[in-house]
Amino acid sequence: MGNATFIVWRESVEAILIIAILYSWIQARGDGRIRLRHLWLGVAGGIGLAVALAAAMLGFHSQLAGTTLEAFQASIMIAAALLVTHMVVWMRHHGRTLKRDLESGLARAAEETGGLSAALLAAIAVGREGAETVLFLYGIVAENAGGGWVDLMLGAALGAGLAVVTAVLFMKGSRLLPQRVFFRISEVLLLLLASGLLVSGLEGFINMEWLPPLVEPVWDSGALLQDDGLLGTFAGYRARPALSILGLWVLYWIGTLWLLRAPRRSA
Repeated sequence: MGNATFIVWRESVEAILIIAILYSWIQARGDGRIRLRHLWLGVAGGIGLAVALAAAMLGFHSQLAGTTLEAFQASIMIAAALLVTHMVVWMRHHGRTLKRDLESGLARAAEETGGLSAALLAAIAVGREGAETVLFLYGIVAENAGGGWVDLMLGAALGAGLAVVTAVLFMKGSRLLPQRVFFRISEVLLLLLASGLLVSGLEGFINMEWLPPLVEPVWDSGALLQDDGLLGTFAGYRARPALSILGLWVLYWIGTLWLLRAPRRSA
């Protein structure tokens, strides 16, 4: 439940902030070419895309069994980990100028396509955050062997409510929750969650004998800390790791830290 609450909270905050930026820009522009109905049309379209993705994945899931289902779930866990990592890196490089970039891009597009540009931008923003959330939540369910749907839904609902409150605090300039602090702390937690999903996905491929363990275990720290603790369920800690998983986990963190520190690339 906690993981679901956090991921929905973070993803929803980003979507709400982008919608708020577009809303303010449309209100300030006030020339009649782009109206709020275009914005809400795009928001509805983005939500529809996320719902369609969730329905498609559940439908696909119901048609699979055995090794094929295990491979699908392991692949989704790895894909979710990489997608969320990409989102964190993108926000690190673009977060400071997000408002300016959105407004300048929308101003240029508005001269050519009018209200369609606002609808499309809102749909992409909401759809992207929704798709990331769907993949991550499915990965969490797969990691827990398909259980905990009720807790997952309760956690998602709580996360959505927290996102609304957080976004309101941000827009009012509250000092209780500085925006910079929130995103820095949440990006660390997101990367830990992503590394945990990555490890679970790789373990799935080892269990199917699609990935060789090389050496298993590399060490045994079970006497000090078991897998079922907070580090195991949240960040992918393993008391008896396989060498292949350990090596890929190290490469993941090296690559991620390099991307976070690399100079910003032009959008």
